[in-house]
Amino acid sequence: MGSALRPWSTDFAWGVATAAAQIEGAATIDGRGPSTWDVFARRPGAIFEGHDPSVACDHYGRLDADLDLLAALGVNAYRFSVSWSRVLPCGRGAINPLGLRFYDRLVDGLLKRNITPYLTLFHWDYPQTLEDAGGFRNPDSSHWFADYATVLARHFAGRVRHYFTLNEPHAFIEGGLLHGRHAPGLTLPLSVVLAAAHNALLSHGRATQLLRAEVPNSWVAFAPVLIGATPATNSAEDLEAARAFTFEAQSTALRASAFWMDPVYRGSYPESFLRLAGSEFPRIDARDLEIIAQPLDVFAANLYDSVVVRAGREGAIEVVPPSVGAPRTAFNWPVTPEGHYYGPLFAWQRYGLPVLISENGLSTRDWVAHDGAVHDDERADFIERHVRELARAGTDGVPLAGYFHWSLLDNFEWNHGYRERFGLVHVDFATGQRTPKRSFEYYRQLVSRERSR
Repeated sequence: MGSALRPWSTDFAWGVATAAAQIEGAATIDGRGPSTWDVFARRPGAIFEGHDPSVACDHYGRLDADLDLLAALGVNAYRFSVSWSRVLPCGRGAINPLGLRFYDRLVDGLLKRNITPYLTLFHWDYPQTLEDAGGFRNPDSSHWFADYATVLARHFAGRVRHYFTLNEPHAFIEGGLLHGRHAPGLTLPLSVVLAAAHNALLSHGRATQLLRAEVPNSWVAFAPVLIGATPATNSAEDLEAARAFTFEAQSTALRASAFWMDPVYRGSYPESFLRLAGSEFPRIDARDLEIIAQPLDVFAANLYDSVVVRAGREGAIEVVPPSVGAPRTAFNWPVTPEGHYYGPLFAWQRYGLPVLISENGLSTRDWVAHDGAVHDDERADFIERHVRELARAGTDGVPLAGYFHWSLLDNFEWNHGYRERFGLVHVDFATGQRTPKRSFEYYRQLVSRERSR
């Protein structure tokens, strides 16, 4: 990183992120109720090679050691999620004190190590009992979610101030209800899926209201994925094409950024999406949008890759295919660090809030070498390139609030099972053995250098 201008504030969050269903395991221990991913994993062919999250990384049983890894990494922030059915086994009603006790240990352990907890209320693992009652398709689902948020807000009052509401809602709504590749594994009509999407956004809004009411000096954010574009050239036409591709719906695909972001930050669904959806879009009460559009502290987004576009004829936007042999991750995602410049820039210009990268990372084919080390130089290079571009956005005037690398540990990668490795720490899934990778040391040095500047 250049040293001419500091691109981040002194309270910039340097962190890593995880999700409960991907690392905790202990699926049936200490009173936890079943989640949709527990049930989905039992469906033949649903998960790569029949893997399941019942043990995952055994973070539940190895909590203290994993907290020590965080301390050794030197981060000042940790984004984790709570398993809803661990705290409320049926999703509503009776609270499980043993479930809360685990998160007490986690939060207290972070505070003891001077690491700020960033608690994500929901990262895809819905209580199966509530799914049986319709899940996000049920009009009462946003009230269920607000009640759950209230339990956590009151329990952690004075200890947790930073909250994310929903993580990547397109994945559990479109992926889970339309395409069937994620839990609960349904393939429903678009009109039903859009109604569920609206209920998910209402859940975000109601939870935000509750967090503001219950948590002194609360900090609240939303973590959708940013599907961004970068311009093929520096021309004004290509720049506008990239901005339009990022925020204007190209189809009714719910992965579109503005479908989730505009209601939250602008109080309205994007007109481009409404035109494409037509009669499939549900009738909604205008008061719903007032609930959804609660003021947030930052613009947060999970940002992994972007596409290159250029202005075509008659206002068309043309996607430029990657060059032959262009770098790709093990997941076959393109490596496009320039998205960490243009994505934050476009978000700042559209929504006017400080930008926080709530997830960024890559899957690589890692293993422990004969010398006992994990030589993941690609990951270190990936972090370097992406943080450089983020710093460039900061020096060009975009206020930056944080960067969370995905992920601390290799983990259960949803329907891909344990095939993909995103961690700074290698996990032997047969034994649970942790081995910090070369990238762990690289990120430790980067964080130490940038925090001390």
